[in-house]
Amino acid sequence: MGIRSYRPYTSGIRTATVSDFKEITKTEPEKSLTKFKHNPKGRNNRGVITSRRRGGGHKRLYRQIDFRRDKHNVPAKVAAIEYDPNRNARIALLFYQDGEKRYIIAPMGLKVGDTVRSGINVGFEVGNALPLSRIPLGTEIHNIEMIPGKGGQIVRAAGTFAQLVAKEGNYVTLKLPSKEIRMVRKECFATIGKVSNPYHKNIKLGKAGRKRHLGRRPKVRGSVMNPVDHPHGGGEGRAPIGRSGPMTPWGKPALGAKTRKKKQSDALIIRRRQS
Repeated sequence: MGIRSYRPYTSGIRTATVSDFKEITKTEPEKSLTKFKHNPKGRNNRGVITSRRRGGGHKRLYRQIDFRRDKHNVPAKVAAIEYDPNRNARIALLFYQDGEKRYIIAPMGLKVGDTVRSGINVGFEVGNALPLSRIPLGTEIHNIEMIPGKGGQIVRAAGTFAQLVAKEGNYVTLKLPSKEIRMVRKECFATIGKVSNPYHKNIKLGKAGRKRHLGRRPKVRGSVMNPVDHPHGGGEGRAPIGRSGPMTPWGKPALGAKTRKKKQSDALIIRRRQS
């Protein structure tokens, strides 16, 4: 699990780095756990572009990940560690004792042949899933539920982890990777350990083509557009913005403006994330 660089035999590859994939033990996915993934190209159900600069990219099969970990008290053996093109973390293929197969997000340190479990009374080994109320303070966890039974929704990216810092009443307090401190119901499940592939943040693409393979199209600054296309556009040469501050293409304040609306869950946030 690390980063590999190339000899500079082309200008595009000179600064590029890639993962060494040493932890990968199986190259083909489990067919029964994959399905076709439609690429919406940034469009909604009416065909209107709602997320700009999306499209193209390599064709992918979606791996169906078990975020719920609801198969309680049934041991599962780790059969393989695999690459997933839909996320930056690695995934682990589990073979349960009753014959079922499932994918989970692979935590750091999980190896082929290890046994993992989920349930209320399981141990605190890496890869095990259990309620937050049963996890000791200071433990590093990931794939955390926000609503009991809904499945893990937060702390799923490569190399991330949250820390359990307090327990009080029906809630536990978590310190998230964004440095936000918030409360979550104690019945919610979480998985022990850090998410795998921590060096993903150090990868440099090196050329525009690798960005296109990921489905990202080119983007340009608003200041080089025409006035009809962007509030920063127009003018002769390198003109200033002409506004009190930077704007989005739709005339809303950009770069630092708060966008989170009032939610009921605001009461559970003890300290905001560091933006």
